[in-house]
Amino acid sequence: MSQRKMLQISTGALVLLLPWFGGLVIGEISQDFSQCLNFFYNETPPQGIDVAGYVPICQRHKNQYHFASLYHRQHRAPLYSAYILSPADGKRPNSTWMYEPQLAFSRASPEMKSFAASIDQNVIESQAVFKDYKNSNYTKGHLNPSMHQKTKEDREATFTLTNIVPQRKGSNSGPWNLLENQMLRKFKAFCKGPMYVITGVMPYESEARWINNRVSVPEYMWSAYCCPSYNDTLPESLQPFFPTYAAVGRNDCNSGEEIVPVNAKAKASVRGYDVRKMSLKTLEGYLAQRLAMPISLFDGQCQ
Repeated sequence: MSQRKMLQISTGALVLLLPWFGGLVIGEISQDFSQCLNFFYNETPPQGIDVAGYVPICQRHKNQYHFASLYHRQHRAPLYSAYILSPADGKRPNSTWMYEPQLAFSRASPEMKSFAASIDQNVIESQAVFKDYKNSNYTKGHLNPSMHQKTKEDREATFTLTNIVPQRKGSNSGPWNLLENQMLRKFKAFCKGPMYVITGVMPYESEARWINNRVSVPEYMWSAYCCPSYNDTLPESLQPFFPTYAAVGRNDCNSGEEIVPVNAKAKASVRGYDVRKMSLKTLEGYLAQRLAMPISLFDGQCQ
């Protein structure tokens, strides 16, 4: 089956998503991820998503592709970013925030570009801008975190707002940060080859929430990894974590507990931003329910 055909599975499912996504957006950058399929296990993007509502972005910085994001322009936020985890060989870079020119101008350079003092109105209309997050009570939450990227250029590339969602501080610097660090440790200790990671969001079930009446706020964050080659002498306690594992994190301390329970004993600054670890199959079940799409994140379940 061709990549284009796989990416167009479940066309009818988009109708169920219109209350959140608001209509069709034809991607100006690409009809698929053909230029950056290497960031997906078996070069296969998640199946079951109707790409007619999204813009696939091969995230390019300094003449090199660094990861991939599936972006919804009308909600000015990505559904997910996909990358290959590689421990950083240096510090987190100074954050020079960038945008995607091709979202604003179809014939623009494929390179992400730093924001200027004066921003073109076409850029403002097509995607999130730095001002959207100002005084919003939300942090700029990386889906592909900079410290999961090896080189300085790799880490710089994560500072594009097409890789960012509104994330509460209690999540971003609390349990979610711990999850990212735990994933890194598992990779270093047990993964013998590449670890493919997809990190994304779940919308609110009832109605969309926004910052600045422009950027969609997720109710949950989620992440899953695929490590097809790993240490075959894993301790029994770690065997459920390979070759795949997943997690969902709360981005709203007032949400219900049907997906992620709340630890009432957690300190006040992070209470209600818990992360629940789970199998890949369990995560895909929640995504299918919440997004109304029969999503499969990794080809053949990474087997």
